[in-house]
Amino acid sequence: MSNGHSFPDLRGAATGVGSLPGTDAREAARTSTGALEQLPFLPELPARGPGADMIGRGAGLLVELFAQTEPSGWRFTDRPGRDTRRARAWLGEDLDALEEYTQGYRGALKVQAVGPWTLAASIELKYGEKALADRGACRDIAGSLTEGLRRHLDDVRRRIPGAEVVLQLDEPSLPAVLTGGVKTASGFQRLRSVDRQVAEEALREVIRGVDVPVVVHCCAPAVPLPLLRRAGVVGVSLDFSLLTDRADEELGEAIEAGTVILAGVVPSTDQGVSDPAGSVQGVRTLWRRLGFAPELLGRRVLVTPTCGLAGASPAYARQALSLSARAAQSLVDNPE
Repeated sequence: MSNGHSFPDLRGAATGVGSLPGTDAREAARTSTGALEQLPFLPELPARGPGADMIGRGAGLLVELFAQTEPSGWRFTDRPGRDTRRARAWLGEDLDALEEYTQGYRGALKVQAVGPWTLAASIELKYGEKALADRGACRDIAGSLTEGLRRHLDDVRRRIPGAEVVLQLDEPSLPAVLTGGVKTASGFQRLRSVDRQVAEEALREVIRGVDVPVVVHCCAPAVPLPLLRRAGVVGVSLDFSLLTDRADEELGEAIEAGTVILAGVVPSTDQGVSDPAGSVQGVRTLWRRLGFAPELLGRRVLVTPTCGLAGASPAYARQALSLSARAAQSLVDNPE
């Protein structure tokens, strides 16, 4: 069950995954809004340093939980420090820039935040083991994140009143969390797998707790589609190149149930891609194989780069978003 919200009704839409290269918030906002007419996104600029990265930004969103960087990575601490302040200041800067470039905008808008399981798999507790090892800590993170997301989404809606906001939860670690693939803080062992029902329940609580449609992005192999659907997502964003034939049935069931697929097909690092329509050929082939009506393709599948664009050159990042937009339009114009 979703939280009562559905994905915006778009046709031939593209979006970015989240990160862009460089450190200039205004340039990033201009790129996102300029290249993506139907679903621009709030960019993340990890090149600025700790606090601008996905985990740091997520830590900055937490309410009454604080984290700082240590030589080993992010770790929970008793009070907000420089890293928390920096994460919040950069998020404010990014929102200021997006607000400037969306004056009078009416339509869908995507914001991203790291999901509870990837956060728990990435931040260490005070004594040094990852939070994922402590079920109570995992619950606290999910609750704190939900409250932080509510505040963040309220802020976005206040700044951009015409926006129909979609929240993307980034969960690249979720498959490893479910299969016992997350390494301990020492790196020598792996943490016990999290029960699938527990993982699903935590995601469901976060999704229920926010008043917007939620998609989950996972750029790892073996995305747990049925679990995500049961947790209430309205869309799943994945790296299309990692799909295997085994995923056909789960994808087919998801699409039939109304789940929107954000297909990562445009390379996320500099490559010569001259044929946008060609980059979505695999999507068309899958659609045919699953037996869905061609005219539904451009409504149920959005096009994105395969992952974030932080590692690309600024020129290629702009090109990748424009290519995604052109490829998405080709799914409407030539679905077969």
